[in-house]
Amino acid sequence: MAPQPVVTGLSPKEGPSGTRVIIRGEFLGTKATDLLGLKICGFDCLLSAEWVSPNKIIARSGPAKGVGDIIVTTRSGGEGTSAVQFRALGHHETIGPLKESAVWIDEAPSQNFAWGRRTLVQSLTPDDPLGLSTEGNEKKNVENLRELFPNASGDLSQENFSPALFLLENHSSTTFADLKAGLSYLNRKVESQKEGQLSFLKSNAGSVIEQLDTLMNIKEKLQEDQNQYGAQPLNILEQEIESSIKESENIFTDVLLRKEKADSTRAVLLALSRHKFLFCLPNTVEKRALAGEYDMVVNDYARAKSRFGKTEIPIFRKVMEEVDQRILQIRRQLHDNVIKMPQSVEQQRKLIKALISLEVQQQTGTSINDKLRNTDPAWDAIDARAKYMEKTFKQTFEQFAGKDAQGGEKSKNRDLTQPPNRVLFCEELCEIAAAQLPDLWRLGQMYFTGELRGPNDPRPGDFKRMVLNAIEKFCIYLKVAICATDAEARSLRQSVGFVWPVSHSSHDIFKSWLPQCLRYTRITYATLISLDLPSPALDIVQKFIDETRLQCFSNIFEKATQKCSKLSENEMWEMGVEDFPGATLLPQRMEELLIETLDEAQQSCINPEIREGNLMETESDGQRELSLRLQKFLLCFCDVIQELAFDSQKEEIPTHNVSQLLGYPNNQQNNTLISGRFATFSSSTAVTWEQRMLCCLANCAYCNKSFFHRVGKLFERYGYPLSSLAIETARYSVNKLFSNILDAYVEHKGDPLVGTIEPSMYLGAFQWDAEMNIGQLRPYAHECCDNLVAVYSEIFTISPALLRPILEPIVLTISEELARLMSCVQQFSPTGAVQANVDIRLLRDALRLYTNDTGRNYFMEALEAINPPLSSEQIKKADEILEQVKERMKLQLMCFAVKEP
Repeated sequence: MAPQPVVTGLSPKEGPSGTRVIIRGEFLGTKATDLLGLKICGFDCLLSAEWVSPNKIIARSGPAKGVGDIIVTTRSGGEGTSAVQFRALGHHETIGPLKESAVWIDEAPSQNFAWGRRTLVQSLTPDDPLGLSTEGNEKKNVENLRELFPNASGDLSQENFSPALFLLENHSSTTFADLKAGLSYLNRKVESQKEGQLSFLKSNAGSVIEQLDTLMNIKEKLQEDQNQYGAQPLNILEQEIESSIKESENIFTDVLLRKEKADSTRAVLLALSRHKFLFCLPNTVEKRALAGEYDMVVNDYARAKSRFGKTEIPIFRKVMEEVDQRILQIRRQLHDNVIKMPQSVEQQRKLIKALISLEVQQQTGTSINDKLRNTDPAWDAIDARAKYMEKTFKQTFEQFAGKDAQGGEKSKNRDLTQPPNRVLFCEELCEIAAAQLPDLWRLGQMYFTGELRGPNDPRPGDFKRMVLNAIEKFCIYLKVAICATDAEARSLRQSVGFVWPVSHSSHDIFKSWLPQCLRYTRITYATLISLDLPSPALDIVQKFIDETRLQCFSNIFEKATQKCSKLSENEMWEMGVEDFPGATLLPQRMEELLIETLDEAQQSCINPEIREGNLMETESDGQRELSLRLQKFLLCFCDVIQELAFDSQKEEIPTHNVSQLLGYPNNQQNNTLISGRFATFSSSTAVTWEQRMLCCLANCAYCNKSFFHRVGKLFERYGYPLSSLAIETARYSVNKLFSNILDAYVEHKGDPLVGTIEPSMYLGAFQWDAEMNIGQLRPYAHECCDNLVAVYSEIFTISPALLRPILEPIVLTISEELARLMSCVQQFSPTGAVQANVDIRLLRDALRLYTNDTGRNYFMEALEAINPPLSSEQIKKADEILEQVKERMKLQLMCFAVKEP
């Protein structure tokens, strides 16, 4: 018993039904008759099997499907196994004898049937003397073999047959084992030919008997035919043969017609297959256009034009005409899509390039090109984008302005921390401009660089006007939105025809949001600068930004001026100026407010950003606005001082620090404390009006002397030009205010004091012509001196620098009053003359530091009015009394002797 067959290799490993499969393995049978069965994927393939050697079998796969084993069954080894599997790819319909076929099958030569075993199917490979397959043994190096064997032949039927040449030509790749099997096959074939007739008959006895039976049947049939058709049945046979010939000719003619039809069909199918691209092109371009694959449409149309644009074949021309019609429709769709907004620049660029390519290709060799001729698709796209941007600006304005028109900002419950609709509009408009203006510019650059240029010449002038108009519209809408005054609104209505529908109160709310709008505009401006736009376009935005910066600056200072006007509400009358006693911290608070304002202005609008100029250039609107705003700010501060000085007078009754009792000075309680170099007011008592007046006078003097100059230096430190006009105007105003407050204070203090001199002088029916005791001052002089000391004390406590400006006019009034009173006395007694001389001289000498030339003249007139004039003895007596009085009043008079208090 031989070993079981084993399949170890396949070639190929998959295929459809009818695939030629080379099976390799071991123990696949000793000879062809030893092969009893072959199954591929469970289907019996024995009829198509050709045994080649014990290691090789060639067969055709059957109508199986799926993966299966290759099972070989031999007589000697039985049913075998498989180490590999074959994948059947399904059943393919075969063409049978009863099915019409459009394929011409050449007649094959008759096949020789070998003696012995009957073969049901003809060999799938040509006969080989060794019984081996020549597949895979292609003839190679034929020229070299001929040189090696010049007089030999590899043909077995030739006399010069050479076995070596035969093996090299036909079995150069055959294995040695297969060659040994072929040799065995050749030996068996030779041995069978050597056997005699007897052995042949023995081995083919069955066939001989069948052939004898067949001959007997033919004899019997021939006898029957003779009996039926007569002695000459050949005539009838001849007729039948002729009839058969005619019928065969008819069949052959029919087959020829079928062959011609099949050839025609094959030619048509071949043409359709070869030119499938053209015949499917109308539907292909339409589908790809709907899918947005315009590049493929252009490529396919260009390919068709290059191959079939000049064809004379009617069917091709007809198809091309249909393609041209479809391309014409696609061009119309492309043009509509190009000007359809919104869309990205890249999408427009893609559509324009496709449209230009299709138009250029359709200009040549097409009769329908004139039916649609776009003037310039790229320019139409630019124009459409510019109009869309302007439309977007207008719609955005109407959307946000409509909210305010409906009373959105008039609501009492509106949250002031939320930006107004105008601010939201500025933000939205700047975002639109920053997004769409670059797209418009890039599209224009593509157009002018030739990337998207159409058939017409470019129009740079029109594009420049288009860009400038878009930027101007952008700035106009922003200018309308940030309008903050009614006058500006009326001017805008006259110039542009529309304004933002808001009330006056909304302007005030919006002013604090103006820097935010400026920030949005600057961001958009930076975006435009990065595009490398021409200077005229950028100058429009820069001009608007400069105007907005100036408006922001004005608003910031206007807000600061409003805050400055409220400084009086927080005045605590705390004195702390290092170099100017009496001045309160009010100027310092104003300076802090000014520094805060300048910092805010620097951060929000003054510091120039990219491509922005200096807002405060010489002789510019910014410098004039700075001077105006600084002047208003300083004048507002002067108004604050005036309000503190005079409005507080209405709230309380001024205290006249003048005693109404002879001989007793005013002992009003002083609520001022001296702490270090500065005087402060007691927190337990209220500040009097007189003290407030003195502080205001000190503030005015401080501002005039140094503080306003310090403000100018502060502006220079921040880089602003020094506004001398504003500083000098403020100094003039503060000097005028100082004079007004001084007059009010002097009037308030001097008039009551002077008014008490005459009543005190004649109190108790006193007369100057009567004799009297002398040796001390009269009460009126004593009281006048004490009242002046009280005024001096009040001023010295607050601001010693104010002593001379205040006491000098009071002393002048006193001297004038004394001169008047003395001139009214007709006659002095000797003692009365001495007393009057002592009183006047004491006041004159005590107040000499605060007496001007006019006052000294009045004192001289008062002394000269004493009638009769004093004798030498009287003068001597007056001098003695004067020295005594001065000694007694040394403490009172000491304050008037200090030159620089």
